[in-house]
Amino acid sequence: MGRSLATTVAIVLSVPLLLLPALSRSAAGSEPMQFSLRLQGPAKTCGRHCRLLVVARGAITADTPVEFKTFADNVAKGRKLNGALVVLESDGGSVHGAIRLGREMRALRLDTTVGHVIDLGGQGVQGKNAQDLIRARISPRANCESMCTFVLLAGVHRTVPREARVMVHQIWLGDRRSDPTAASYSAEDLVLVQRDIGRLARYTRDMGASIEVLDMALRIPPWEPMYRLSHAEIERARVATSKDDQPQAGTVAATGRAQPQQALLHVGGGTPAEVSERRWAVVDHAGIATLARSQPLTVEGEGIGHFDLLVSCGNNGRYAISYLERRHETADRPLPHAVRSVRVASGNTAADLKVMSSRHIEDSGQLVTYAEAAVPARVIDAFAGPGSHSMMVETRSPGLVTGIRVGNTGAHQSLPQLAATCRRGLGDRADLRLDKVGGEAAAK
Repeated sequence: MGRSLATTVAIVLSVPLLLLPALSRSAAGSEPMQFSLRLQGPAKTCGRHCRLLVVARGAITADTPVEFKTFADNVAKGRKLNGALVVLESDGGSVHGAIRLGREMRALRLDTTVGHVIDLGGQGVQGKNAQDLIRARISPRANCESMCTFVLLAGVHRTVPREARVMVHQIWLGDRRSDPTAASYSAEDLVLVQRDIGRLARYTRDMGASIEVLDMALRIPPWEPMYRLSHAEIERARVATSKDDQPQAGTVAATGRAQPQQALLHVGGGTPAEVSERRWAVVDHAGIATLARSQPLTVEGEGIGHFDLLVSCGNNGRYAISYLERRHETADRPLPHAVRSVRVASGNTAADLKVMSSRHIEDSGQLVTYAEAAVPARVIDAFAGPGSHSMMVETRSPGLVTGIRVGNTGAHQSLPQLAATCRRGLGDRADLRLDKVGGEAAAK
């Protein structure tokens, strides 16, 4: 917590490039952040102490700081914003936009919190210049993700309700965030990364927070789900400057986004070198055409193994998905007895794979897990379609949950080759039983 700025930046810049950030990956597809003014209510609960609320909801873009300044200048014609409470609900966005927005808010001496603002119908109050302010209350069930966390630091006084979720992860080059392990990186990219980390570190210090909040963000690579800060971490890193004083609001549904996406899976029957970490490709495993890709397995950025994904022909309009994981222990994480479940998700579609085997291999010191399932062809077709799509692979074992996002680089180009093989049927491989054409057959 007391680590110096120079030491922190030096440590961060010593990590390999693929684990370095540069631009936020959040907020893709979100509406740009909008600002509006409300008055805390209902009046009977706060009386003369009802606070002026600045509602800040949506994705942070490069234009957000300018739009906020315009909003503040217009509001200032009728009332002063100084001391108002900014209520944040955002899935992040631009690094530079967040830093500039935060500095604009600090210049106005605003307070910040995380929440979802709910208008109170029919309750308004007459303001200056004939402006009507709508009364509203704050539900603490809201998300502040990615760069929103750093905007939160701009508050002179900062509160984080226990029901709110403050989540962080590494920033990344924006045009390569959809499939970071498949992308290429140049020396210029490294310079960009170094510069942005330094700016974030300086900003964090200027806002009076601990550099620990940046350290925690930098541990989470872009293929893992965002890390939710615990209440103890929020207090220790001075993300919050005071205890939670927000009211309970059990009647409001949580606004947290469901973790998206789905996965494909691959199994042994060939050397690991045949399966690339850079792209999906059709390979021949034990005489069976499979669409395959390999992926590092990490927990908070720490490598604990890798897994392969494989998609092969199934029956009744389905594809067979297989998963082979090789996990090793680390100094901080002993090997579990077994992996209990494997789940893949894409958009609103999810599938639970059946764990066929999960056992320790004594001579290698690894835990090897194999799971498989059949999914409708439309699920794979959607994942491999044009554009950037990704899938989430989740495993559960006693005391540990892993979540890895896998992109679709190469899948769009390779899936037609696999589909053509599936349409031809078994053909000259008629000696293979139909129900064994897939990951299990390849494993055998």
